Amino acid sequence: MQISKITVIGGGSWGTALAALLAGKKYPASVLVRDAELARSINELHENTRYLPGLKLPEGLVATTSEAEALDQTDLIVWAIPCQSSREAMRKLRPHFPRNSVVVSATKGIEVANLRRVEEMVEEELGGLGVNYAVISGPSFAKEVVQEKPTAVVLACRNKQICKPLQSVFSTRHFRTYASLDVVGVEMGGAVKNVIAIAAGLIDGLGLGYNAMAALITRGLAEICRLGLALGADKQTFMGLSGVGDLVLTCTGELSRNRNVGYQLGKGKDLATITHEMRMVAEGVKTAVAVQNLAREKNVDMPITAAVCQVLAGSVKPEEAVHLLMTRALKME
Repeated sequence: MQISKITVIGGGSWGTALAALLAGKKYPASVLVRDAELARSINELHENTRYLPGLKLPEGLVATTSEAEALDQTDLIVWAIPCQSSREAMRKLRPHFPRNSVVVSATKGIEVANLRRVEEMVEEELGGLGVNYAVISGPSFAKEVVQEKPTAVVLACRNKQICKPLQSVFSTRHFRTYASLDVVGVEMGGAVKNVIAIAAGLIDGLGLGYNAMAALITRGLAEICRLGLALGADKQTFMGLSGVGDLVLTCTGELSRNRNVGYQLGKGKDLATITHEMRMVAEGVKTAVAVQNLAREKNVDMPITAAVCQVLAGSVKPEEAVHLLMTRALKME
């Protein structure tokens, strides 16, 4: 794939990590951020002092606050805007979007307002521009990617001719990228695992032990599969990196924002205080509502997701949610 310019839209931890990876491969990579001070820290200090403090970024990585400058003659766009803000951002950026570009989504979530995946938002908001869409997902904490610790992810694209070259673009000696054609499965795995991770945090916060965690991850994966299959995904995708891989990491890793939300809830903190104290967005908080509504629309049973929504809404205490799940009617696995 011939690439003259790569633009990462979104200067959060994950967007910065991918921008650093690409710049480290000597691609002409820039990152579009909203805040001038953040752009300055990346350009002058070679560090994202807000989201990845203490980690050095490649000197070739450039940050800008200019939308027109960032998107001018760009071949490859990496979308790293939080899910709930993505549609508005697409509408704002559309006048600057180059035609026939490749958009690789690094965003995990489902839109609350319209129950759309990122691929669907791109189709609705950037339709007519000839956008070639792909999604990258998997068990990958941004901090460890920047530290060049071994990581494996999956990149999905419906276009086979684009998928393989993109796989190469996003692969290094420490960042292994597998290919897939199942965009729906990869997006759903990345979105729903954040909801299950909140439940995992609740288990740890309540001190319920390893047995409960193993049960939660297993039954959580079953929920992800049920909803994904209802939307046309391939079941095998959920056995891979964007499914069980990402689920295990997000449910057990201390760097997980969504797990941390659940953990703090389990310790008795209220949601407003938790989210106010967080620097970064925990996508699972809002995605939980979208997943629950999508499950209802598709007539899919998702009891863990429903319990998480009740706890987040404050209608049920964490201990009660666990009791309700454990005393549901017995059934075949």
